[in-house]
Amino acid sequence: MRDAALPIMGKPTSWLEIQFATDDVDVPSTSDFECWASKVFDYLQVPVGPVVVRLVNEVEMQALNREYRNIDKPTNVLSFSLSDPVSDSFLLEPLLGDIVICVPIVLSEANKQHKQWLAHWAHMLVHGLLHLLGYDHEDIIQAEEMESLETSLLQQLGFPSPYLDSTT
Repeated sequence: MRDAALPIMGKPTSWLEIQFATDDVDVPSTSDFECWASKVFDYLQVPVGPVVVRLVNEVEMQALNREYRNIDKPTNVLSFSLSDPVSDSFLLEPLLGDIVICVPIVLSEANKQHKQWLAHWAHMLVHGLLHLLGYDHEDIIQAEEMESLETSLLQQLGFPSPYLDSTT
């Protein structure tokens, strides 16, 4: 396994860091992640804030999901916001937070749901970023708003709606 303290695959940006905590290599490039994240910030007209994207295996994701959500199974993506309105007022750019993506689950979901590999990865990043920016899906109204926004963003990136049934 790669050393989790050694981030970055490719050249780092000043605002996006990709960390490997898995041996899986079937992941998008740093430039893909940068492109997708930039589209979210541009589309929503919000300032770019530092984000860490950590790519993990199922064991680490299950431990995080259990500790922070009391759900004892792995999931595809988790977001951990670092934003604090009081301390953010003293910063030049807001601290957004961390997005944790479980590589084996994302690959399995794309396969099972007959989705384009990159499209599903883009959806996971967009979904995680929207959570960091304050969007949620706790009720039907929030879910519809977030899904609509995800669909619009992904279409801007050239991907189909992630909510279309692609198994038929």
